Amino acid sequence: MIAAAADIALILDEAGVIHDVSIADQSLVDELAGQANWLGKAWADTVTVESRPKVEALVAGAASGKENRWRHVNYPSASGTDVPVLYATVRAGEPGRIVAFGRDLRAVSSLQSRLIDAQQSLERDYVRIRHVETRYRLLFQMASDAVLIVDGATQRVMDSNPTAKRLLAAGAEAGQSKAFLAAFTPETAHSVELLLAGVRASGRADDVRAQLAADKADVLVSASLFRDEGGTACLVRLAAAQPEAAGSAVPKLKAKLLKLMEGAPDGFVVAGVDGRIMTANAAFLELAQLPTEDQAKGEPLNRWLGKSEIDLDILTANLRQHGSVRLFATAMRGELGDTAEVEISAVTVMNGGQPCYGYAIRDVGRRFRPGVDAVMPRSLEHLTGLIGRVALKDLVRESTDVIERLCIEAALKLTGDNRASAAEMLGLSRQSLYVKLRRYGLGDPEAAGAD
Repeated sequence: MIAAAADIALILDEAGVIHDVSIADQSLVDELAGQANWLGKAWADTVTVESRPKVEALVAGAASGKENRWRHVNYPSASGTDVPVLYATVRAGEPGRIVAFGRDLRAVSSLQSRLIDAQQSLERDYVRIRHVETRYRLLFQMASDAVLIVDGATQRVMDSNPTAKRLLAAGAEAGQSKAFLAAFTPETAHSVELLLAGVRASGRADDVRAQLAADKADVLVSASLFRDEGGTACLVRLAAAQPEAAGSAVPKLKAKLLKLMEGAPDGFVVAGVDGRIMTANAAFLELAQLPTEDQAKGEPLNRWLGKSEIDLDILTANLRQHGSVRLFATAMRGELGDTAEVEISAVTVMNGGQPCYGYAIRDVGRRFRPGVDAVMPRSLEHLTGLIGRVALKDLVRESTDVIERLCIEAALKLTGDNRASAAEMLGLSRQSLYVKLRRYGLGDPEAAGAD
């Protein structure tokens, strides 16, 4: 009964000498293998040095009949790690006999050790994060440029460094939630708003020039996006804008890029938000049948570009929404009346706070036959993508052709390519079916004589 009541039980005399031992768990026996042959030894000799006073107090308390409290005793083990056991002693059985009941504390000790390790790890991480925060806070405060943290959703100032507070004059104190755009003149605040919108949409945007409302000073505004407490925020930097030098030299790599663009075989043109041409290369002038670039500058791009007047409007709307467009099919009309089928890839860039659009125009007339078939697909999946690019009557006609072709193909498949049966299934005469087979290039209609 004693053995079943405890993980480890000892029968002692009043001198603390062990007369019997019972250990319930085999793993505990293995841990204490180095302490075998306890019989006849003093209990105090089997435990670690710091546990001997506790053992002596347990034996003395039981011998005197006093109530003992549980005490934590450690045993040395073969693995080198002390084995913790919680003991209580009572007088029992024959006079002078003492029973020591022990509870195995290895599981509790392991949990305590893991808890201490986790706490120490958290403390180290906390100290490291606090040091990092201190360094970045110091950098934030000592930066020579004005730096602000702006809420991504409300566009209000969450924090700012002393340089920003001095530069904005009106004060962008942390916590006062001052509207960020109010720091700029109404004429330039829209450019800053577009910058923040571009950063929220794509994570980056080109720097813009703006004017402060306080002292009318020109500044260069840049921003970057980061996550903040489940939302988004923008780190905004304001730097004093340098006056643009009229004769500033273009870096060599940029100069080479401009030279390649000027001599590219594909047309390239830059237009403003109003659709008027700012610059164009020689290939575009050739497509537009113009002798000089000066004749194109300032002119509306839709004068030469587009099968209809709405082509450029559709292209511009997509640029404003997505920032770029690929392989937009349309046509170029030359000054002398020539027309060329073209594909356009375009992109939006910022220029001095205002967006402008760059168009790369490729002549694809050699790849397609003239007319609507150059841009028409041969499947229903692509028809909806042509809305706005092709006139409705052409779109309806092509849709009818696609459906008719699909029906003929399905009928031929169902009849095992038997033209006579397919014509009867479709409600057509054989001759009408042969005409449509030639039109759509479906097999060899002359082979129908065998049907």
